Amino acid sequence: MIKVQSLCKSFNEITAVKDVSFTAENSVVTGLLGPNGAGKSTTLRILYGLVKQDSGDAHIDEFNVHTHRVEAQRRIGVLPDSHGLYIRLTAREHIQYFGRLHQVDENELATRSDELIRLLDMQGIADRRVEGFSQGERMKVCLSRSLIHNPTNVLLDEPTNGLDVMTTRTVREIITELKNQGVAVLFSSHLMHEVSRLCDKIIIISDGTVVATGTTDEIRESASEENLEDAFVKLVEKVI
Repeated sequence: MIKVQSLCKSFNEITAVKDVSFTAENSVVTGLLGPNGAGKSTTLRILYGLVKQDSGDAHIDEFNVHTHRVEAQRRIGVLPDSHGLYIRLTAREHIQYFGRLHQVDENELATRSDELIRLLDMQGIADRRVEGFSQGERMKVCLSRSLIHNPTNVLLDEPTNGLDVMTTRTVREIITELKNQGVAVLFSSHLMHEVSRLCDKIIIISDGTVVATGTTDEIRESASEENLEDAFVKLVEKVI
């Protein structure tokens, strides 16, 4: 479970996060929505352990992401907005490198890597260096390395960006399977149809604060709109 309480974070004169609180429960796909500059990315980076909040708390399972950063990081799989691949490594080498960073047993690492390669249909690129990969191929590598250690919490920032139709379908199936396995999935996207289709719960952030929380139907009803996109725009514009 991911729990965020009263997070605040400023960068010099800019307040990126003013007051953000939410919970992403186990066996639930939680959507995190917000316009550019809303504080969404900063909130995610605090959860990753890359940025320290000025005040408030964030926990991954029972571990505080600041005071027990390594223990918290062991329990998350992260697909960040900046993917950072090493161009001289192959796809398989990336997966296994991250597995070793997470101390996956060597006897399990090869088997687990092969499973992810098959799952994401990467057989044709698994042993090629990632230099020259398409956006979709790079995304597959990043997704597979985030899952290699079977994390109990998964944070996905725009996971279907640049993917073809078939791979997008596979990613949706993976997210559903993670949910069925009891994983807490925090899913960020600008694609309203993806959010509406995949997410059990939605959190909308605008101007550094949470402006709405609920199911798709609850969000629409709170804004008196028939579709999620119109509800999102209406709720965000109230704050801006």
